Amino acid sequence: MFSRWVESSLAEKLSSPYVQMIFGARQTGKSTLLQSLIPKAAIWLDFSEPRQRSEFLRDPGKLVDRCRGLPVSTEPLVVVVDEAQAVPGIFDAVQHLYDSDKQRWRFVLCGSSARKLRRTGANLLPGRTLLHHLYPLIMAERPLPESGSLNYEVESPLPFSPVASTPESPLFPATDLIERMTFGELPGVATAAPELRADLLKAYCLVYLEEELRRESLIKDWAAFSRFLTLAASESGQAINYTKISKDAGVSQPTVKSYYQLLEDMFIAFRLPAFSRSRRKNLLSTDRFFFFDLGVRHGAAELPLNTATVLANPGPVFEQWVGIELWKRLKYLGTGRLHYFRTKGGAEVDFIIERDDVLIPVEVKWTDNPTMKDARHLLGFLNEHSGQTTQGFIICRCRHPLRLHDKIMALPWFCL
Repeated sequence: MFSRWVESSLAEKLSSPYVQMIFGARQTGKSTLLQSLIPKAAIWLDFSEPRQRSEFLRDPGKLVDRCRGLPVSTEPLVVVVDEAQAVPGIFDAVQHLYDSDKQRWRFVLCGSSARKLRRTGANLLPGRTLLHHLYPLIMAERPLPESGSLNYEVESPLPFSPVASTPESPLFPATDLIERMTFGELPGVATAAPELRADLLKAYCLVYLEEELRRESLIKDWAAFSRFLTLAASESGQAINYTKISKDAGVSQPTVKSYYQLLEDMFIAFRLPAFSRSRRKNLLSTDRFFFFDLGVRHGAAELPLNTATVLANPGPVFEQWVGIELWKRLKYLGTGRLHYFRTKGGAEVDFIIERDDVLIPVEVKWTDNPTMKDARHLLGFLNEHSGQTTQGFIICRCRHPLRLHDKIMALPWFCL
């Protein structure tokens, strides 16, 4: 198995006397990680398997009988339930067992969607649960080939600790920027043969999404949702325009809003709110919407999955890649928020990192020769918020870090 950033912290928390709940989109590596950390679970249920799902939908209490039938041990016995959201009643069974004996069992619940849990009012075990999320690969798990080209440390807008690597658990193979922008960062795609990556992503969008949605009876009009999905993926990274999407998809605005929420509930998309704490009165306030992975985004948008498609208009894709990487890091760190800044007059900063009352503006440019012309909006934001920020960054394709201004540093993408 390849190393994951959350592996050591999750391994430590698995021994704590709480229910562990791990959420993440399909194919982000939840089951693989757990199989590595828990090679000998006393019970391992997988509700993506139809017979197991049907059995426990009829009677979630069977888990109580099976757990009580396990031998009493000096060490807690581990019980794993994969795709737990498919059987909401299983959460009540886990609570009953946990409350009856907090030391006899250790429960680990995995889920790839929160929609059904929210709709059914499922018991999410408040006060008994440690919540974790797993995302597609980050740079620390899958380095860029250029990452070792500098012999000195560089200040990053969002520093991130390295991932431990051993011969038994190495890092994912290093991959260049264009490959990442084309095929994304899902572990299974990253380790697949290059000629299979496009087919895997098409199957993810066509098979998994439809299977997941149909199983949970979440969509009444699949054709309308399919049109919406293609449009939403095509508009990924942009401010949400409910009116335009509603008109083009042929559904009402309330339905469009529910579709966007569904993508978030399935952990395959996220919103980027506008930065609002500015003295300016003409700020835009509409959220931007991003797919969680560029490969899935291209597949859902029905774009040809090849590098030529990305290189035809690389700037917006590069901006999304940087934004998704920053978002994943903030989620793993558990502190901080990501925003964007835009005024009605056209002043714009792609990303604003907010951590510990400090603001770090980041602009993304598909250029190998950044100048102060690229930094004018960064400088304006820095001057306007001088009490909360001291430096801004341009992430671009320059070969070495460049000091453009005493407040602005241009960084190569591999220094992010």
